[in-house]
Amino acid sequence: MASMPRYAIGDSIVLKGGFVRTEQASRTCRIAAILPSDGSRAQYRVRFEGENFDRRILESDIDMSQSASPTPRDDAIADIQGGSWLKTSSLRVRK
Repeated sequence: MASMPRYAIGDSIVLKGGFVRTEQASRTCRIAAILPSDGSRAQYRVRFEGENFDRRILESDIDMSQSASPTPRDDAIADIQGGSWLKTSSLRVRK
């Protein structure tokens, strides 16, 4: 069974040591997106300040003791559980 993500888009997190290539680099990053689970673990797309690309991480890569407590957000959970992003009721078709 897939686990529900603990963190939401916009949360600032700290990654475990050794994940970033250099020890001098900051391990703090911001969650840019919640990705589909890999089967049993939540995945996130994160971005470090000063970088122009995102990284994919697993929830197990997050240092929970140094990261801010996750804030439950109903809108983030609704996006994950809501199913399709396409709402057929809002489509207009020309005749």
